[in-house]
This record gives sequence, structure tokens and C-alpha cells, in this order.
Amino acid sequence: MVLVVSQLHAGVFSQPPGMNFHDAVRVDEVRLLIDECWVDGDGIRHVRQEIFSELHNLIQRADQFLVLDMFLINNFGFQPGDGYYPLSDDFTRWLVEKKRTHPDVEIILISDPLNTVYGSLRSPHFEALRSAGVTVVLTDLDKLPDSNPLYSIPWRLSAGLLGSGPGFLLPNPVGEGRISVRSALKLLNMKANHRKTALSEKELMVMSANPHSGSSAHWNSALHVRGAGMKMLYETEKAVLKFSGLKDVPDFVFNELPGTKFKLEILTEGRIRERIVKLLDACESGGRVDVSLFYLSDVEILASLIKAHQRGCFVRVILDPNKDAFGRQKNGMPNRQSAASLRESLIPVRWAKTSGEQFHVKMLYVEDLSGSATLLTGSANFTRRNVGNFNAETMLALTGSVDSEVMQKQRSTFQRWWNNSGGRCYTCAYKVYADENLLRRVQAWFQEVSGLSSF
Repeated sequence: MVLVVSQLHAGVFSQPPGMNFHDAVRVDEVRLLIDECWVDGDGIRHVRQEIFSELHNLIQRADQFLVLDMFLINNFGFQPGDGYYPLSDDFTRWLVEKKRTHPDVEIILISDPLNTVYGSLRSPHFEALRSAGVTVVLTDLDKLPDSNPLYSIPWRLSAGLLGSGPGFLLPNPVGEGRISVRSALKLLNMKANHRKTALSEKELMVMSANPHSGSSAHWNSALHVRGAGMKMLYETEKAVLKFSGLKDVPDFVFNELPGTKFKLEILTEGRIRERIVKLLDACESGGRVDVSLFYLSDVEILASLIKAHQRGCFVRVILDPNKDAFGRQKNGMPNRQSAASLRESLIPVRWAKTSGEQFHVKMLYVEDLSGSATLLTGSANFTRRNVGNFNAETMLALTGSVDSEVMQKQRSTFQRWWNNSGGRCYTCAYKVYADENLLRRVQAWFQEVSGLSSF
């Protein structure tokens, strides 16, 4: 009984040490990377990507060590063609090749047990990496707080005590194969290490993108930083390594040269929401707010967006229509209901014009009248589960001059998407996917605040 109570307290109420992190450093070398899709005047879909070529370069440039934390690495839901390619296979090959050609480079990969459906299925990617000498650590999700106590408490007191593992009684809901009942019940607890980070001794990347074959054509955003910040980012990953049971977590030495041009903040878990709300609440009349998101439903963030607009800030929002998920049709929640709330307050909203892929971007840009701007991007959707101290998440906040190359790229990217520049169709009008049904709005709100949702 003491063990059960202890597990309930750890899983339902508290974060492990080292989580909920916020720190800052000055940096000079930062690049914004964008993956995007559009439809041309002939109705042909195009995909342009920057993120994974730069991640490959980061892997190749490492001389001493690599630490990567990636949520999805699998071929579940993958169908080749139309911009999709076996990205998980490529990512695995890059690390195996790095270990083969540079055996002295220590490589640690952290990932989520969803890739094995909680032990029900083997992962050929993890097996290949371990065989090559890569340390693969699967996150102990039971150590993270539960977002849905209505399900989690009964589950922890019953099937959760049995763990998870191999089985074949149920079809795999996210791909091929069959899984155990225990694993299916753990999946319904809806919890993840959702991070997408990479670092070496001299550079880092934080992304919205997964090295996941079924996601390989998605829109995404990332920041690539050289020279500083790696030590801070590794502190956030050491926390996961420790609570997930890795023995002898290494203390790496970083080649850091802090700069002067930008302030770089690393934020994880609940600190992400705190920073977003503070940033929006500080935006004064005449300021600019650009929002580009896969999911938007967090009550506090929605309220801050509306208040910023009411103060006279120039707020614009681009959202995924929430209609596609790896070949399956979705019901539009929560974005269509959140968009209805924004439109009631006269905030302009457009939808990414997706064609089976997802607008998987997580990006917030806030510009003030002094000529300074802050850009946030990373793994976290703007939902309670992602920014409310439940999932493991990582975001970067970069503050600097609006005239800097990285801020100008954000501005030009958002403008291109918003205006469908150059004869390319990136987005469509709010009315295309508008859903102002009151019952569905109440349903989306209840799912958000209760945790009884998949977002």
C-alpha cells in the first residue's frame, strides 16, 4: 500500500528533479529553419525543407559527443510518395554511420516508449542503434505527472500496476502489428516525452519536427544555435536520463563562447506557459504578434492573446485545421473551436492549406515598438498537456533586434504564409474550416481542462 501511494503521488502530483527548467545565456549565431508546403497555380503540391539536412550536418560535425531527445522514431503510418520518405531510417543510418566512422564519439538517444507501443513491439531502429554502440534510453513516463486524473488514478491502482509489454490481443492503433491490453491501457494515459532536441559539444537544435517517417512531409520550425546554450540544454536532458534509470550519466565538457547579440532562453514544461503568457501580457498597443501552431487550446494563452488584441496589438493566427493524422480523418478539435473564440474577439485567423500532411509548426513571434522581438519555437503545442507541467517539452525563446536575420526570416515566412505570396497557396480563409457549434466548443473546452483528450 505504501508503494502504491508513493507511485500515485509521484505520478499525479509532482515533477522529477530538474524538470520545469528556465535559464538564459547570450548567443551570437542563430538560424531559423523552416519546413513548409504549398500548392502552385496548377494545383501541384510542393515541399521545401531545411531542418533535417541541418540536423544531419550537426551529427556529422560532432567531435566528442551527441545527445538527442526525439519523441517519434518509427515507420508507423508511413506511405512513401508525395513528399513522404523513410526519415526514421535515414536518421538511424546517420547515427549508425557516425558511430562506425567515429567510434570515440559518445552518442546518447532519448526517446519515448510509444515507439515500441510500450513494449508490445520491437523497434528495428532502436535495435540497430544499440547494436552500433549508441546508448538508447526510453523515458520512464510513470515519473511524469498525469494530465488526466479521472483516468490515471484508477489506471495506476489497477492495470498500471501490471506494467506493459508484449501481447497480441489488440490491433496497434498507431501502425501495423498487434499489442497487449496492458500497453493499450497505458497508451490511454496520454503522456509523452514530446521533446525534439539535439546537441553536441559546440551546437544545438530545438525543433518541432520528429525524425518520423509518417511525419516527413509536415510543416515544422526549428532554431539552430552555435557557440552557447548547450550546457543548459544538457542539464534538461540529464534530468530525463536520471529519472529514466541511466546509470553513470556523463558530465560532458562544452566548448561555449557566449555572445552579445541575442538572449537565448531554454524553457521546459510549465515554464513554457509562464513565458508565453508573460510575453503576451507585456505586448503593448501597436506591437505585433504572429502565431503559427499545430494545436491551440490552453485557456490562459487564449485569454492572453485576446487581451493583447484588445489592448491594440496586431495579432494574427495561423492554425492547422486538425483534419489529418497519418491517413486518418480528425474532427477539427481543438483548433476550430479555439479559432471561433478568437474570431469572436475579431482576431484574424487563417488555416494552413494542408493536403494530408500537418501544419506541425509551434511558433510565437512578439515584436514591440522599441525594435526588439522575441521568437519562441520548439516541441510544445499550446495546450494544457504540453505547457501545464505534464509532458516533457522543450522550447527556445530568442530575443533580439527586429532587424536581425533570424527575426526578418520569421517575418517574411509568416507574411508569405498569410498572403499566399508568389502565386503559391499556403493558407486559406477562416470560413473554409469554421466550426462555431456551441456543443462542440463546450466539448473541446471540457477535454482541454479535464485532460480527457489526445491533444
